[in-house]
Formats: sequence, C-alpha cells, structure tokens
Amino acid sequence: MEEMDLVKNIAKDFFKEIDDKSREFFEFVLPPIDLHEENDTLIVTVDIPGFDKNDINVTLNSNVLSIKAEKKNDVSGRIIMKQRPRIIEKKMRLPITMKEGEEKVNSAKYVNGVLTIKIPITKKGKEISLD
Repeated sequence: MEEMDLVKNIAKDFFKEIDDKSREFFEFVLPPIDLHEENDTLIVTVDIPGFDKNDINVTLNSNVLSIKAEKKNDVSGRIIMKQRPRIIEKKMRLPITMKEGEEKVNSAKYVNGVLTIKIPITKKGKEISLD
C-alpha cells in the first residue's frame, strides 16, 4: 500500500509541475493584444476576462504600455483544476513616438473582459518653413 501511495504522490507532483509550467507559459503569452489606428488615435484592445476593474493597473511611460492584472484569491475549498491565470503582466512598446512626461490617453475602458485604451497620435517631425 505504501508503494501505491508513493506512486500516487509522484504522479500528483508531476502533473502539478506541468500545470504550473503551462500556467507560467500562458501568463507570458497572454493577454492577446490588438493595435489599430483610427483618425489619429491608436486603439489598443486587450482581452483580459475574469478580472475586476479594480484588479487592473495600466501605465504608459514614454511609448511603453504596461498592463498588470492580479486577482485576489477568493476561492475556498479544494481546487481540483485551475487554468485561468491569476496574474497577467504585459509590457509592450507602442509604434508611436511620445516623450516621457508628455503621455496622453483619450480614454481607457474595461467592459465585459475587454480593455480598450485610446491614445492620441501626435504628428511626427516638425514642419519647417522656408525663407
């Protein structure tokens, strides 16, 4: 009987390790992000379902957008399977030029698991008048 318990514990630890590694991988690649430009506005759409608005922190520093979402552990009882990420952290360089301290955001909304951020695109370069 002890050998059977040992085998069960080894198998349990093995599958827990696989589950932890797969969760780490998906937390790395998640969340899916779409960028598109519309009327001099960069629209960033991020799918992060299952989080409360208060669990999400978004920062814009120069042209680097950082998104961090962390759920509070509110599950009681024994967890049998857990695949949804509890923490999502993503940083991405935006394809627009912004100086640090001059970042502007038109709006940021989180509705039905989708975060939408609208960032104005400033014109690149400076027009030079000729004499």
